[in-house]
Amino acid sequence: MDKHAQDSHDVHHGYSRRRFITTTLAGAGALAAHPRWLAGAGAATSAGPCRASEIVTLGRTGIKASRLAQGTGFNGGGRSSAHTRLGEKAFTKLVRHSLDQGLAFLDAADLYGSHRYLRTALDGVSRDKYILLSKIWPRQAYWNMPSGGAVEEVNRFRKELKSDVIDICLIHCMTNSNWPQEYERIRDELDEMKQKGAVRAVGVSCHDLGAVKTACSHPWVDVVLARINNVGKKAAMDASPEEVAPVLKQARANGKVILGMKIFGAGKLTQPRQKDASLKFVFDNNLVDAITVGMLSPTQVDDTISRINKAMKA
Repeated sequence: MDKHAQDSHDVHHGYSRRRFITTTLAGAGALAAHPRWLAGAGAATSAGPCRASEIVTLGRTGIKASRLAQGTGFNGGGRSSAHTRLGEKAFTKLVRHSLDQGLAFLDAADLYGSHRYLRTALDGVSRDKYILLSKIWPRQAYWNMPSGGAVEEVNRFRKELKSDVIDICLIHCMTNSNWPQEYERIRDELDEMKQKGAVRAVGVSCHDLGAVKTACSHPWVDVVLARINNVGKKAAMDASPEEVAPVLKQARANGKVILGMKIFGAGKLTQPRQKDASLKFVFDNNLVDAITVGMLSPTQVDDTISRINKAMKA
């Protein structure tokens, strides 16, 4: 049996025991409707509603997730990140704390090497209690030999994460406006995986204004992961807020899902007033459906939740 056939055999038999999950998702979208964890998330408390853990519907995808996602790729590269370098014990503690606070949205990527850490952290947690996002790195590198498509990568991700379904799968780090042509095969294969129910929504993460503009208007894209804050290029954005904000706002109006990243400028916005100003700018202008922040400790999780709640209340 050649390698391709063996991989297909392994994938088929490895997932057949859990096929009912995929069938449910591909059919009626039951997981998107009212997962059990929705009942308690975002509930009002004596201090008012928790906006960070509030469950929001992501555009037209039907996916329901917490407004704040726990990132796992701060200073990530070569299948490593500041998160994985915490070690499994601290990583697990961090993820479990985020889940306990209602942040049932987890942002991973092959680039970060965070899949196996998440698999350990989520051991014993019911699959309907969280949303998984991951990303395909499409370029050859010392740590990566891409297939040129997406089937091989998505099936590997599902094994690494011990999940039949990747809720959101993105092509990682688009740096020019021509990415739809450059990665046409990946797009086609992600469509194939979406049809099979292995992926629920597709899109790109962007590190270039031209790439963002293309993503925000391209019919293939469900989800755009975009860099946005109130500062601009000095805080890891692709252009000024005045250039980026209208593009994101129009895309949301057209039904695209906008996930914001680099809200705190990839660690450049460290002062409380800077963080608060960025959050207020992003949420006051309705630029995103949700955001991802690479919080590295339970204390940072609590602080970010508090700041989001304050920014949205104001």
